Amino acid sequence: MRIALPHWAGALAVKAAAFITVMCCALAALLGVLVHVSVTDQTVGQARDLALSRLADATHAYEAGDTLLPGAAVDPRGLPAPLRSLAAGGQRGTMVAMYRGRPTMWAAGPVAGRRALAVEVDYSQQSRTITGLDQSILWSSGLAIGATVLVGVFAVTRVTRRLHGTARVARRISAGDLDARVDDPRTKDQTRPQDEVAAVAAALDSMASSLQGKLLSEQRFTADVAHELRTPLTGLHAAAELLPPGRPTELVRDRVAALRTLTEDLLEISRLDTGREKPVVETEELGALAARAVRASGTETDVRILRDVRVDTDRRRLERVLGNLVANAHKHAAPPVVVTVDGPVVTVRDHGSGYPDYLVAHGPQRFRTEGGAKGHGLGLTIALGQAEVLGATLTFANAADGGAVATLRLPSAG
Repeated sequence: MRIALPHWAGALAVKAAAFITVMCCALAALLGVLVHVSVTDQTVGQARDLALSRLADATHAYEAGDTLLPGAAVDPRGLPAPLRSLAAGGQRGTMVAMYRGRPTMWAAGPVAGRRALAVEVDYSQQSRTITGLDQSILWSSGLAIGATVLVGVFAVTRVTRRLHGTARVARRISAGDLDARVDDPRTKDQTRPQDEVAAVAAALDSMASSLQGKLLSEQRFTADVAHELRTPLTGLHAAAELLPPGRPTELVRDRVAALRTLTEDLLEISRLDTGREKPVVETEELGALAARAVRASGTETDVRILRDVRVDTDRRRLERVLGNLVANAHKHAAPPVVVTVDGPVVTVRDHGSGYPDYLVAHGPQRFRTEGGAKGHGLGLTIALGQAEVLGATLTFANAADGGAVATLRLPSAG
């Protein structure tokens, strides 16, 4: 069983933080612009009203022949050109411009002779007010964005931490650990709000429990059948030995032996399926052990030792792994079969048609063979199970120039 997990789960917090940051920046910019425009319009409007009021007073004084107050003059030197042209055209207007190194609000209107009567109002205080407001908006927006991002990342991190925990449990289940559970507290306390992560965790735990129950039932059935067959097969084997010599007797003995081997294989698989098998570890010379396993197989197999090494392993289990690999190569492939020892790595190479595609992709599957091959698919399954008990890795591949290659990597002696 393989469970595909999303690759984006690890970057969810970063994506959420980026999204929150962008949204906060956009909101802060929008609010800042609105506040800036509103306050600026109000401040400019007040300064404009004041300037126009003073312009009206100056106009009355000019028309009455009175002396103009300070800040009022006809065609003053600092009057902005656009405002001067507007007044010369017979209209009144206002404009903010720099005059004598400070912001100034100008108001100008027409007088006799296409001249411009202008009034200046100091705009420095209003300009500082707007500048201070803009700085306050920037600082407050930055603080608000930072606080929002921190709170958002904290909240999202809690969710992603739960997602990562669920993903780790899914990987453990995929690797065969059906005892693994998420045990999300939200799934046990119905008074707490049930979010989507809790729903996924509950579904995963339920799936693992269901798979575990079915697998245990299958394992018990296999073990029970093998045990029940063992006793009558022992009697049948003894009875076959008492038959008179002849071709029928040979056929009976051969089938009884095959059935007995199948029963022993099923018993071994049922023990491996429990996950409670423990190796009896000793330090062994890998080259000598491989040669001994090949001799015990009774096959013509070439053993090549490129680099010998001492390994901490269970001799009986390792011999079982190598024996099954060699037997499978001779039974389903073509010679020559070569066992190569290169440090803690042992390869078994044949020169047949290679492993089936499903086996290379997913590993051996019990009771499945292809291409008319004889057998039950248990030999490689047992080899893989025993390799896992030894803490070794067993992989299957096809050579580029033809033939199957089984590679066993053992831990070196400490």
